[in-house]
Amino acid sequence: MSEKQFTLKEKIVFNGVGLHTGESVVMEIHPAAENHGYKFQRLDVDGQPIIKADADLVVSTDRGTTLEANGAKVYTTEHVLAALYGMEVDNALITLTGPEIPIMDGSSLPFVKEIQRVGRTEQNAERLYLELTENIKWEDEERGIEFLAVPDKNYRLTVMVDYNSPALGTQHAHMYHIGEFEKEIAACRTFCFLKELEFLAQNNLIKGGSLDNAIVLVERNDVTQEELDRLAKLLGKENLTVNYEGIGVLNSLKLQFENEPARHKLLDIVGDLALVGRFIKGHILAARPGHSGNTRFAKVLKDEIKKQEKSTTRVFNLEKEPLYNINDIERMLPHRYPFLLVDKVMEITDNTIIGVKNVTMNEPMFQGHFPGNPVFPGVLQVEACAQCGGIFALSKVEDPHLYSTYFMKIDAVKFKQKVIPGDTLVFALELISPIRRGLVNMLGKAYVNGVQVFEAEMLAQVIKDKVEV
Repeated sequence: MSEKQFTLKEKIVFNGVGLHTGESVVMEIHPAAENHGYKFQRLDVDGQPIIKADADLVVSTDRGTTLEANGAKVYTTEHVLAALYGMEVDNALITLTGPEIPIMDGSSLPFVKEIQRVGRTEQNAERLYLELTENIKWEDEERGIEFLAVPDKNYRLTVMVDYNSPALGTQHAHMYHIGEFEKEIAACRTFCFLKELEFLAQNNLIKGGSLDNAIVLVERNDVTQEELDRLAKLLGKENLTVNYEGIGVLNSLKLQFENEPARHKLLDIVGDLALVGRFIKGHILAARPGHSGNTRFAKVLKDEIKKQEKSTTRVFNLEKEPLYNINDIERMLPHRYPFLLVDKVMEITDNTIIGVKNVTMNEPMFQGHFPGNPVFPGVLQVEACAQCGGIFALSKVEDPHLYSTYFMKIDAVKFKQKVIPGDTLVFALELISPIRRGLVNMLGKAYVNGVQVFEAEMLAQVIKDKVEV
């Protein structure tokens, strides 16, 4: 079953400050058209430039993911992208009056709550996926970063974080499917270590940071009051304490999960891999991740999309229950033996159809084509493909038995490999343009064992030529 794209039902508005820049910003997330994806727009920059959420536009990963295009930057994009992706919103325009996404409480939860409040609206276009067909491994040996993507019907994530810390040690986090993001991952907050805090504050790297939007992890149990007082003055706080229940945390803050830091790393991965530009069907395993590794692996996955798009091979599931069997097809098409050349239809979407023709030695054309070297004729491949197109067209009208489909034109025919008895031909057709006035223009491709053997552009017309009595 194919899935549709979604956008927001209405815009949502956030006011806050950027974690690193400390600048006040108004951020609005607007509904967007089909196939728009995620895009940012800097309203405060001349020309109001747009920056696409794209791994190829990453210019910095220093404590957050920064994108740059058209003379403008957007800082700390990961939390809002994680919220959109985690709530399965395909298309959104994110407008900003400043350079950085507001940090809010340091998690994706404020964004998720607003997405829940306004709701999503289904769009007509089909959602595009990156479906993994083989394992993809990537690593940075120098930094000890490892990623592995494994084929899976769901989007799953497993994260191992080694902090090289006596307080945290090694933590793991899991998300078994994207539906778990809302309750298990979205609320997990960003964090830093106490040993980093003074350096970050003194160097103006967390101008918008506070103990309300970040967890400060305390690795030592011998922190002196003098150290805490110095930090309090630096942060503009009256006093600081350490909560030593479990993992040490600055002030009275309590972790929502024992592995909240690892879960936040998983949240970051969701946001950074949103830069791939498609929803992913696969199990992503990450060891010692960070924004640098996340975004570089996103580029690896983008390369996989390009590879798949260039490939002439496809994988089809022919074991599932067909949408139409041969009896259903006979009720739609006028063709009969020996010229009914589609055995079953596996699926139909708004603009595609997948049909199957089993080629057997029992078919009459092999008596003369050719004795001792049977080859399924190219002209019959075209006819079978056209019959699939006819089924697609008739599936879009009421009472299809009252209509006929007439072949009008064929272009750009290519035969890439011969088809012989024993082969299973899988036809995949896609609309080239919307159906208008009964005209159906489709690109058809045929595959045997996933390898493309034929393609053609076909034009047909659907005409109502019968009257129901």
